Amino acid sequence: MYQRILVTTDGSPLSEKAVASAIELAALMHAQLVALNVVPRYPQSYFEGALSLDPQDIARVEAQWSEQAQAVVDAIKASAAARGVVARAVTSRADLVAEAVIAAAKKYDCDLIVMASHGRRGIQRVLLGSETQHVLTHSHIPVLVLR
Repeated sequence: MYQRILVTTDGSPLSEKAVASAIELAALMHAQLVALNVVPRYPQSYFEGALSLDPQDIARVEAQWSEQAQAVVDAIKASAAARGVVARAVTSRADLVAEAVIAAAKKYDCDLIVMASHGRRGIQRVLLGSETQHVLTHSHIPVLVLR
């Protein structure tokens, strides 16, 4: 049914559950897995005019975030391989996480996106938004949301 599954992760315990489910689903379907971690850009605009930051410090922080993201997806690739699933470890640097997820699904020709829902409600959801909700409403391929 599915040939290539994209699973998104931020390294949180909830996303780890989604990753485990995606690996199991890929194993059952004999599908390939694409593990994605979207790395945000350093929020420079929050500090404009209030604090001068050295561009080298910003580059160092972004490089550290990228290394951590790569380690997360590399671990997923190893877990998938242990289950006999062919996997690809991918990181993406973007300000708009949901758009990066949708773009990666298209780029890697995925036919399912698996992601966790953080279950935010009330004012937290309004203030923090929902990347999962954005993917659900804008993706042209099926999205499996796990809680």
